[in-house]
Amino acid sequence: MLITALIANLIIFTAAWAFCVKMRNFSPVDAFWAFCIGLTGVFFLILENPSIQTLVAGILVSAWSARLGYYLSRRIAKHHPSEDSRYKKLREIWNGKVNFMFLLFFLGQALSVFVLALPFYLIAADPNPAYDLFPILGTVIACIGLVGETIADQQMSAFKASNPDPKSICQIGLWRHSRHPNYFFESVIWIGFFVFALGTPWGWTTIYAPAIITYLLLKVTGIPPTEASALLRKGDAYREYQRTTSPFIPSFKSQISNFKNESH
Repeated sequence: MLITALIANLIIFTAAWAFCVKMRNFSPVDAFWAFCIGLTGVFFLILENPSIQTLVAGILVSAWSARLGYYLSRRIAKHHPSEDSRYKKLREIWNGKVNFMFLLFFLGQALSVFVLALPFYLIAADPNPAYDLFPILGTVIACIGLVGETIADQQMSAFKASNPDPKSICQIGLWRHSRHPNYFFESVIWIGFFVFALGTPWGWTTIYAPAIITYLLLKVTGIPPTEASALLRKGDAYREYQRTTSPFIPSFKSQISNFKNESH
């Protein structure tokens, strides 16, 4: 099962690479990544003994994958043929060998899909599945993350629709308390997946999954390029937003401080 899943992902991402080369836009890799984690997780879950535990886990990873994959697909299609700034930068770095290096990048994404879906393999392989403390707690945490990320994305979409000025800054709803509430709740979802897996033998080893996701969001593909792009477009207004608003974990501290200052 593991070998089949790995080979399937390598084939899918090779095909995705060829598709993106033809499109001259490598941004769709993000949507493929989201959809394939869901497909791989469900593949693991449906091929083992069915139980309430595997059913709930399958619903959770499917909901996460479908929502994020659809959201990314719409955003990519809307901006096409313009490419994500991260991949434009990689084109500059890999000048002269762009297609080959992106093939390696896509195969790396296939490996990351396989690794990040392994918690669902452990859930499926549990010899004594029981929907008890850890699976229930993990379900609650993952659902909180799913709802929070959905709300954050909807608030941002509504703001952009009503504020066409590219220099405007979204500070409504969750975005008033965090500069990246969508990333925060994405991390919460993966913590939920980990807690769910804790109820299985060797489930504790899957701590790497939320750790990898959170690290990428904080240090690599999430906040750093997003904020660099925002600073270029919005300038001092965004610097002020950075000064007064938490970068990741929603915080009411700055708002409380502002309220006190206004009261005086």
